[in-house]
Amino acid sequence: MSRTRTAVLAALALVAGVAGPAVAVTPSSAAAVAAIPCTVDYKIQNDWGAGFTAAVTVTNNSAAKSSWAVKWSYAGNQKVTSFWNSRITQSGTAVTAANETYNGTLATGGSVSFGFNGSYSGTNALPTAFTLDGVTCNVDDGSGGGGDNGGGSGTRVDNPYTGAKVYVNPEWSAKAAAETGGSRISNQPTGVWLDRIAAIAGVNGGMGLRAHLDAALAQKGSGEEVVQLVVYDLPGRDCAALASNGELGPTEIDKYKTQFIDPIATILADPKYASLRIVTTIEIDSLPNLVTNTGSRATATANCNTMLGNGNYVKGVGYALAKLGAIPNVYNYLDAGHHGWLGWDDNFAPSATLFKQAATSEGATVDDVAGFITNTANYSALKENNFTVNDTVNGTSVRQSKWVDWNRYVDELSFAQAFRTQLVSVGFNSGIGMLIDTSRNGWGGSARPAGPGATTSVDTYVDGGRYDRRIHVGNWCNQSGAGLGERPQASPATGIDAYVWMKPPGESDGSSTAIPNDEGKGFDQMCDPTYTGNARNGNSMSGALPNAPLSGHWFSAQFQQLMANAYPPLS
Repeated sequence: MSRTRTAVLAALALVAGVAGPAVAVTPSSAAAVAAIPCTVDYKIQNDWGAGFTAAVTVTNNSAAKSSWAVKWSYAGNQKVTSFWNSRITQSGTAVTAANETYNGTLATGGSVSFGFNGSYSGTNALPTAFTLDGVTCNVDDGSGGGGDNGGGSGTRVDNPYTGAKVYVNPEWSAKAAAETGGSRISNQPTGVWLDRIAAIAGVNGGMGLRAHLDAALAQKGSGEEVVQLVVYDLPGRDCAALASNGELGPTEIDKYKTQFIDPIATILADPKYASLRIVTTIEIDSLPNLVTNTGSRATATANCNTMLGNGNYVKGVGYALAKLGAIPNVYNYLDAGHHGWLGWDDNFAPSATLFKQAATSEGATVDDVAGFITNTANYSALKENNFTVNDTVNGTSVRQSKWVDWNRYVDELSFAQAFRTQLVSVGFNSGIGMLIDTSRNGWGGSARPAGPGATTSVDTYVDGGRYDRRIHVGNWCNQSGAGLGERPQASPATGIDAYVWMKPPGESDGSSTAIPNDEGKGFDQMCDPTYTGNARNGNSMSGALPNAPLSGHWFSAQFQQLMANAYPPLS
C-alpha cells in the first residue's frame, strides 16, 4: 500500500500577518496571490521503507517564464535515483529540478508537474523550503490550484478493480450507441488502445491520452475509477501476423523507448491523475510468439526468429514495465496469450519462464507486474460446461479430440487460473491477479449447445457440446458466430482480478482484403474468409467475416453479430 504525505510550510508572517499554526496559502486565495510568488506541492506518493516516489507540482504566480528551476535540500540522506518530466541533479543534500526542453514555458498562474524516485535510510523527512528561480515559495496544501483530480484515495491496492468504476470511452460509446440496439451496451467500459505513437496525442482529431484521462477524472466523481490502456507498439510487433503489424521496424527499440513509452510515462505520472487507478495491458501478441513461432517449429516465421534473435521484444516489455511500474497508481498487466496458444505442455512452462525474463530486464522487477491478461482480442470460451479435459469417450481422452488436440485446457478460466499458479512458481509475486478479456467470447445465439455432444466418438462429444464454434482454435480474425461474453466485473473467480472488455466490441481485427493505409497495418490472409489456412490453424478455413475494414476500424456487421450472439444474452 502506498501512503501519501504532503509537505506543508507556514504561509509566512509576510502573508498571514500573525503567528500561529502552519497553514499553506494557495493560489486560489485571491488576496494572497500577489504576496506569494510561487507555490510548491511536494507529495510522497509511495514509501516502502528504503525508497520512495515523490510528485511535485509548481505554480508560478509571478511573471511568465521560458525556463525554470526548482531547488530544495534534504535534512537526511535522501538520494534521487530516477526522474521524469524534469532534469534533476543533486549535490550532497541540495537538489535542483530544471525544465525539460518541452515544458520550459510557465505562464503566470500556470503549473508544471514532475516526479522522481529516491532512496534513503533512517527517516524520510520532508523538505522545509523551496525556491523557484531563486525566489522562495510557500507550499500548496492541495486544497486549491493545480487542477481538480477528484476524490478517491490514490492509495495502491491489491486489485485495482475492487470498489471502482471503470472508464467508459466516450468515443467507443458513441459508436456503439449509434448502432441499432447498441445503447444496451454503450455504457460498458472498454480499453483505450495506444497502438502507435500518434495515438498518444490523438489521431485524426480524436481523443489523445490526456483527453481520456481528463474524461476519466470527470467520470469518477468522488469514488475510485479504473482507466484501461493497451500499450501496443513494440518493434516488429506481432511477428506471426500482418493485420496487426505496427509502425516500428524490428530494430527500432530506441524509438519505442523515447517516442512511445517515455511520453506515455510522463503523462501518466502527472499528479493531476494520481487519484486514478491506471491499468496498462502491456504488449499483446508478442512475447508468446517467441515461444510458439520460432526455431524449427512448423509454425515458425522469419519475423519471429528475427525478434527472438535481437531480443527487442524482451527489452521493450522490460522497459515498459520498469518505466510505467515506477508510477504508483499504474497497474501493469502483461499479456499471456490464451489457452489455445499456450495451453500445451511445450508452451505452458516455457512461456512463464520467458515472461519472468522480460519482467526482470531493462531495470524491471516482478514488483512492476500487477498481473497478467489472457484472451485479449481473442474468442476462447470462458468456461466449457459440457465437457472437461478429464472426460473420456469409449476409453478415448478428450485431449485426443481434433478440437482439443492434446491441450491441457479447454477454456480460458481454467487456463488463466493454472497459468497464474505457474507464474508464481517461477518467481512472480503471489498476489498477482489475472484479467480475462470477455468482450467477444460469449458464443450464444441459436448455435449454442444446450448439453454434451453425442458419445459416438470423442469428436462428436466435443464438437457437439463446445460453445466455441470456431473452425479451429487458432483462428483469431473477425470470427463468424462470435458473441459478447460476460459483462465486465471485478473479482469474478479465484485468482481473477476482473473480466474486462479490453478489445472494444465492434473494432475490426483486420481487413478482409488488402487496403492501402498509413497506419503500418498489413493484410493478413487469416482475415480473408476464403483463406484455407496454414500450420498455425491446422490448415483450416479462417472462419473470418467478409467485408471487414482495417484493424481497429469500426465494423458494424461484426458489432451486430456480437450483440445477437451475446451470452449472457442482452435484454
